Amino acid sequence: MGLWTLLEGFLLLANALAILNEDRFLAPRGWSFSDFSAGRTKSFKGQLIGLIYATQYMRVPLILLNAICIFVKLVSG
Repeated sequence: MGLWTLLEGFLLLANALAILNEDRFLAPRGWSFSDFSAGRTKSFKGQLIGLIYATQYMRVPLILLNAICIFVKLVSG
């Protein structure tokens, strides 16, 4: 397993987190961002919710990284 494969794996994980819908998936399970106050963000669950919302906020850079990854895959075979 090389560095490129590891980076692709992280990109796929970021894509998976970016497409989670709050209304349909996160809120019914108690993972809504509005459920947590500033004091509870230090817990593991609070940090994970913050990571999910950070990836949803950074969708445009994710699109660019996906395009770069696709281009490299097309060129390298």
